[in-house]
Amino acid sequence: MATKREEALIALGEQVVAAAQKGGATTAEVAVREGSHLSTTVRMRETELLEEAGSRSLGLRVMVGQQVAVSYTSDLSDQGVARLVEDALELAQLSEPDPFAGAPDPALLSTSEEHQDFDLFDEEMGTLGAGEALARAKEAEAAALDYDERITNSDGASFSRAAGGGVLVTSGGFRGATRGTYASLSVVPMAKESDGKNRRGHYWTAKRHLAELKSAEVVGVTAAQRTLRKLGAKKVETQEAPVIFNDDTARSILGLLAGCVNGSAIWRKSSYLLDREGERIASDLITIVDDPLIPKAPGSRPYDGEGLLSRKNVVVENGVLKTYLLDSYSARKLEKESTASASRGSSGGVGPSTTNFILSAGDITHDELVGSTKSGLYVTEMMGFGFNAVTGDFSRGAAGFWIENGELAYPVSEITISLNLDDLLKRIDAVADDLDLRTSIASPSFRVSAMTIAGS
Repeated sequence: MATKREEALIALGEQVVAAAQKGGATTAEVAVREGSHLSTTVRMRETELLEEAGSRSLGLRVMVGQQVAVSYTSDLSDQGVARLVEDALELAQLSEPDPFAGAPDPALLSTSEEHQDFDLFDEEMGTLGAGEALARAKEAEAAALDYDERITNSDGASFSRAAGGGVLVTSGGFRGATRGTYASLSVVPMAKESDGKNRRGHYWTAKRHLAELKSAEVVGVTAAQRTLRKLGAKKVETQEAPVIFNDDTARSILGLLAGCVNGSAIWRKSSYLLDREGERIASDLITIVDDPLIPKAPGSRPYDGEGLLSRKNVVVENGVLKTYLLDSYSARKLEKESTASASRGSSGGVGPSTTNFILSAGDITHDELVGSTKSGLYVTEMMGFGFNAVTGDFSRGAAGFWIENGELAYPVSEITISLNLDDLLKRIDAVADDLDLRTSIASPSFRVSAMTIAGS
């Protein structure tokens, strides 16, 4: 059931669609969004940043035949909206016709009765003010600074929360409304080595519901513990060895794959997974889903950016690539069907994207994963960007710990790990059960049987 505010935004969207059609658009789609954001940062127990802002926007996509244009405004007055429609129609007339342009088949559009409530909005979040946000950040940083005298500095602690909603109205007959909240708390303490070099660690928590965040004390203490473990870090000799990625760095690896199964990357031939549907691209331990239907999850939504009903897509099943993620446009380019993966930006543009892109958890614990590794590298941090999506070549700076006899023996830094992503995924020989949906791309820890480690 739409709120009164959502009904008002839908009415505005309908007015804009009607105006665009009256001006000559054969297709018109309007996304109206509004929200609020609060961000706070403290450093060394003092307030460094306090920022609170509201936003609203209207994005319009029009098609005149197969000529397409998008336009955007934050001025929702009658004059501002009229100018937006006029500009969009003028841009469409100037654009080159695109034979693949077009709205989804109206028969595929979902209805408001089909839209599920995934509990994405927390009423309590909107009442959290700047004072409490600062208090949480200060408490978390203080917990880190007070944990051990070796914690001598801090890059700060941040607490932020966001709440907002939006509607989508299209000339094809779609009407939909969504709203959501999200909050996060992070701490970055620093400890000094004997040679004067600072070691920086971090920890964070994030959820859609305020009550589900980890406590400020837990975040601060965990951040301090992770920082202290880095003291005394050294290089290791260049070699090939097993590598374990913890949940944070594993998520980074999964994010690389997300870009490579994107329909836009496929039709542009900028992915190493081109023409590989039905082929094995990973270990049989690997199943990856894109699932927008998970209650309270960061990427959940009842419908996609074009109004198609959200659905769970199995992207990789037991190592085999099952599908790319497609919106209507990329589906037409590839002579396939949309996977309801369209995402609509605030500017009105549409393209395929992930929702909750998840590598399924394994059946062993994190400790069992490490304990079963006789010798190898445990990665907690990666630096730089070294990935070629066309070839799959991967190389990144890394830091973490060296494993000896199933235990984290000592910290390591200033090393580089490398392996083609295709081989990396196929060499995954163990997956832990420590999946945490803090972000819309999420992975448990996993082990790659062998990678090249460049050190001293």
